[in-house]
Formats: sequence, structure tokens, C-alpha cells
Amino acid sequence: MDKTITHAPTWTPFLIHTAKNSAPWRLALIPFAGFAAAGYVARLISRGRLKYVMQRMMLGKHMSEAAERRAAEAFADRVMADRVFAGALARIAADRAAGYRLVMATASYRFYVEAIAERLGFDAVIGTESLRSADGRLLAGIDGENCYGPAKLRMIEAWMAREGIARKDAHVRFYSDHVSDAPTFAWADEPFAVNAHGPLKLLAAAKGWPMPDWER
Repeated sequence: MDKTITHAPTWTPFLIHTAKNSAPWRLALIPFAGFAAAGYVARLISRGRLKYVMQRMMLGKHMSEAAERRAAEAFADRVMADRVFAGALARIAADRAAGYRLVMATASYRFYVEAIAERLGFDAVIGTESLRSADGRLLAGIDGENCYGPAKLRMIEAWMAREGIARKDAHVRFYSDHVSDAPTFAWADEPFAVNAHGPLKLLAAAKGWPMPDWER
């Protein structure tokens, strides 16, 4: 989703948007979140750990299901207002008209992405799952794998198995802007390197994959 469908990544904007609306004092913690991000860039912490730290700072120890839904809905409205590529909307509409089942597979947390996906008309979301308390409250932390790189393909295959979809019976179009999705690109019937930059552009050129530019 991020930078494929939306103009920019959504996780940090979601956290800031939610903190601003529910606990503005948490915005003072943003510099500390920046230190955590620097630690990830320096490979001192994992992507999953970075997500945990940022969520803990911006959303707190836990979040009720009602507050979680309100935050997701409010942010989805903000995203849909002006943060989605027109080219992405056109392709989504075309694939829907062609009869494709629209599934969003993203490293972003499913708990807030689903509201965006619903507005875009997707049929399902495969995303990073969140830890929850016994009474259903949202906790900081990942439940299972971060839906990124090779894990994304594993999670897509697991979703297909649950849905009773045999790979041989499906024709898969896959769109992504990032080279980390190379395993899923190779697995798909029609891979599209969307808004390709750097390593992905080189890989797509070598493989002969289409490179649509939705940024224009």
C-alpha cells in the first residue's frame, strides 16, 4: 500500500494523526521516535522492534477496540482526501471491472489499514497482525510475522489456503513499489513494479516487468 497506492508511508502519519487527536502531549515524544528510526537505519533494531517502539510512544500501552476503530476511520478519511495516487484508483477500478478479487498485502498493521482498504473497494487485507489483550485491547507488538519480504509471500499463500484458492487455479496480478517484494513478484503471473526506484527499477528491467508510474 505505502507508496504504491498512497503518496507516502502511512504508519508514522497514522500515529501522529491519532496522537494529535487523542493525546496531544505524546507529540513531544516524536524526537525519541526519531532516535528509534535512526537505530533501525543503522541496523541496531529490527523493523518489528521499531514498530513496537513507535506505537508504544504514540498510542500508549493499550487501546480499546472502540478507540482503535475511531482512529482508523478518521485516518482513512484523511488518506482518501488527497493521499492516494489517481493512477492507483484507476487501476483498482479496472481490475475490479475485469473481475479480479482485490486483496491488499501490506507490511502495515492490518488494524488501521482495513479502513483504508474498505474505502478503496478491496475485498480482503493481508497485513501485519497486532498483539491483543485477553479483552481485545490493542497492544504494541506484532502477532506472528511482519508482513514484509519473504514473509509477505508466506502470508499470501496462507491466506489463499484458508480461502480454498489453489495456486494453479488463480491468475495473480501483483503490484508493489519495493524490491523487498521480489519473492512475490517472482511468484505472480503478472508482476508490476509500480513507481519503481533504484534496486526495483534495475530488477524489473532485468526481468522485463512492466513499470507503471502512478506518481505522475
